[in-house]
Amino acid sequence: MAAKRNTTRNLLIISGVVIVLLVVVLWMFKDRNKEEGKEVEVANVERRDITQVVTASGKIQPEVEVKISPDVSGEIVFLAVKEGDWVEKGMLLARINSDFYAAQVEQSEAGVMQSKAALAQSQAQFMGAELDFNRQKDLFEKGVIPKNTFEAAQTQYNIAKANTDAARFAVQSAEARLREAREQLNKTSIFAPMSGVVSQLNVELGERVVGTSQMSGTEMMRIARLDQMEVQVDVNENDVVNVAVGDTANVSVDAYPERVFKGVVTEIANSARTTGTGTQDQVTNFPVKVRLVGQTPLAAENVKRNLKPMPSAEETPVQVTQAEFRPGMSGTVDISTDTVVNSVAIPIQAVTVRDFAKPKGQQAKGAVKTEEETPAEAANPNPVKKKEDLRKVVFVMRDGKAYMVQVETGISNETHVEIKSGLSGTEKVIIGPYSIVSRELENGEAVRTRKVDTDKK
Repeated sequence: MAAKRNTTRNLLIISGVVIVLLVVVLWMFKDRNKEEGKEVEVANVERRDITQVVTASGKIQPEVEVKISPDVSGEIVFLAVKEGDWVEKGMLLARINSDFYAAQVEQSEAGVMQSKAALAQSQAQFMGAELDFNRQKDLFEKGVIPKNTFEAAQTQYNIAKANTDAARFAVQSAEARLREAREQLNKTSIFAPMSGVVSQLNVELGERVVGTSQMSGTEMMRIARLDQMEVQVDVNENDVVNVAVGDTANVSVDAYPERVFKGVVTEIANSARTTGTGTQDQVTNFPVKVRLVGQTPLAAENVKRNLKPMPSAEETPVQVTQAEFRPGMSGTVDISTDTVVNSVAIPIQAVTVRDFAKPKGQQAKGAVKTEEETPAEAANPNPVKKKEDLRKVVFVMRDGKAYMVQVETGISNETHVEIKSGLSGTEKVIIGPYSIVSRELENGEAVRTRKVDTDKK
């Protein structure tokens, strides 16, 4: 009897354990059914300030830089500056050998004197011809001399008058050649057209240079205002339409990685700069100039205040401490093109594009054809393609389902995009995974969420 009681008790215990296991399995199966649907990431629609930024890279250069080339050719016999020197406007920078041009001036002066002497001779001959013509005219009117004698005197008068006019024009031509020769002589001395720093010196004392009258001439040096620097960057054609003169910018210079400088857009090119024309790597950019403001280099007045008097030709010029930015430094510019305050914003990855011209089953899958196409469509080898109707949409999660909402977007930054219409600001939008949002998710489909960090801004 005792054995039967033990067996019965064991059976009851085993039955109880099986029942508990069945309950657990049923509960898990029920809970699993509740979690049916695609697993997605969601984020709250929020209000925030959005600033649209255009980023480009380029080189630092002086805002004002003058290239100096000689107007005449010859040997440099005097060079008053070195690279890095500060020069004042009108200061003598260099002198070219003037012997040849001085000889040209002397030759032109002699030509002027010679032409003036010829003019005086012509005037004397004209006066004699004029007296003879007047005398012959009186005699002809009185009938004393024949007509041919009078006409001969008249011809000599006209010739003498023309010779006088020609001599006068020859004097003017000789004087013009003299002025040109003197101007060429003066151009052998090269003066600074502006105050600034010699940012580049390309010649040495004793070197021969070619004047600009012969092709482009030799670039001797450059004078720049290093206290007024700018960054010239190449902005892509898709972004340049958003940039305007006066936009502010943050400038990062590779030489100063821990610092950020302020800038303002001063110039946008009207013509594009294209590289790789005719290839797959063709890129079209527009040069944009950004002035650096609030910079720390020495201002021009401070630089000049530290200068000693300019040395003579025999002395070594004083080199001025250069500015903090140097021409040719690399930099990256973040141009703030537009800002919207307190806008309805969502993460960029929540916005996708769907073709509303396709059937609902194809909008998510992106298929061109489905198995449900009609026999007529299948038999037509060249079907007429429907025009696409692409619209921007987001998927809003509500009651465990995803609902497609058409939206109008505005500006965007690196993480968020402005929503102009379609959302009120209280919804939860689906932001991932990308493959589900962009291709797979359908309107009204069941979804379940997983936690994701969306507070990073």
